[in-house]
Amino acid sequence: MKIRMEKMISSQASRLNYHCLHICVMLLAMFAVAPGLASGSRNVRGYWNQFRGPNGDGKSDAKNLPVEFGEKKNLRWKTPIHDQGWSSPVVWGKQAWLTTGKEDGSELFAVCVDMDSGKILHDIKVFDVDDPQRDYEELNSHASPTPIIEDGRVYVHFGTYGTACLDTNTGEKLWERRDLNCDHRVRPASSPVIDGDSLFLCFDGIDNQFITALNKKTGKTLWLQKRDVKSELGDVLKAEGLSDEDIKSTKKEKPGDNRKAYATPTIIVYQSHKQLISPAAEVTFSYDPKTGEELWRLRHEGWGWNAACRPIFAHGLVYFTTGFSKHLVAVRPSGTGDITETHVAWSAKRNMPSIPSPVIVGDLLFIVNDQGFVFCMEAKTGEVLWKKRLRAGGDHWASPVYADGKIYSFGKKGVVSVVAAGREFQLLAENKFDAGFIASPAITGDAIILRSLEHLYCIGQGQ
Repeated sequence: MKIRMEKMISSQASRLNYHCLHICVMLLAMFAVAPGLASGSRNVRGYWNQFRGPNGDGKSDAKNLPVEFGEKKNLRWKTPIHDQGWSSPVVWGKQAWLTTGKEDGSELFAVCVDMDSGKILHDIKVFDVDDPQRDYEELNSHASPTPIIEDGRVYVHFGTYGTACLDTNTGEKLWERRDLNCDHRVRPASSPVIDGDSLFLCFDGIDNQFITALNKKTGKTLWLQKRDVKSELGDVLKAEGLSDEDIKSTKKEKPGDNRKAYATPTIIVYQSHKQLISPAAEVTFSYDPKTGEELWRLRHEGWGWNAACRPIFAHGLVYFTTGFSKHLVAVRPSGTGDITETHVAWSAKRNMPSIPSPVIVGDLLFIVNDQGFVFCMEAKTGEVLWKKRLRAGGDHWASPVYADGKIYSFGKKGVVSVVAAGREFQLLAENKFDAGFIASPAITGDAIILRSLEHLYCIGQGQ
């Protein structure tokens, strides 16, 4: 690149300015690539590359987002999305991607929407499915895992139905894998993450439980680690006080139910070493992302399956919830082996969520639970500073996000609540939409990208 230099007062000043400009160009290039990483990246304007954003923590540095919006206010565009899917949108530059599928699961699609106009650019049938799961239709869709995107490529994942890498310009399928399988029982939900050239996928079914790393360029397996958890469903249910009759009925109707999980892993850097933190059924694991070697594990108390929360890392602690048991734990990631009794900094067991993930802003931790209660807690100690029920009420499955001093939460009744991210509760707005929200949003530039059960919305000031 030819760099034009203005005439300087002296040759020494000229050399100094050239050196500074060279460094700036290098830094800009680094940050332009950074959003393709699953961890350690920053929220560059125009990018929300994975589930819960560039750092996987639900936070954005965007400014000037609207507080009040809806079907007719601060709406830039609204695009119908065919069929059914609960995956969250991801954004790279001028493209937003998400997945959807036939309600019976027989066909699965990837859809690309133009960020300027809302026009659909690609609508690609990725897979046909011969025998999709059909039980418990109200609990999940066939297209719930969120894609992950980087420059020129988007990786779409449908759990046991298959994983594919698509060219974002042409829609061409570059590679696919359909041989990684488990019985999710209520369909897949864990989203893929990337670190370097590795793409990580979790499979926690009632029959098989494992985590694997694929080469993102080729789709070939780098390593596969089986979850080593030994527990019997009847013993777990008995310990929680169920009668012999109820235990027998549950084991007959839902055998192996305590083996399933739906959480997305997170990569952290602790003491200069990376760890892949992956909640599974009854146990949260830490792995070496290069080799798949287990570093430590923490056992969940009670009914610790159906884990769905994506872990976050702050203040030297890893925060996550444990599924049905609804415990929030803050863990020091410094141990080895079983750290259940030694490395829990604090835990909370009352009214915690089973599905939504938390947000940490400075020293404050914010949670919206499944029933629509919002909490503010001291992140370092777990002390509850305030707890309020959102007037919108109803179920909340989507994870909240933070931007510009505000927490945005999304309800299944179609209400988006906005509260101040502070030590005192302040409800700033309640915004009503025509359909409910299960997917978490994307925030990019000065826009919020929302996926309802029927449409994709672009929300921005002054429209």
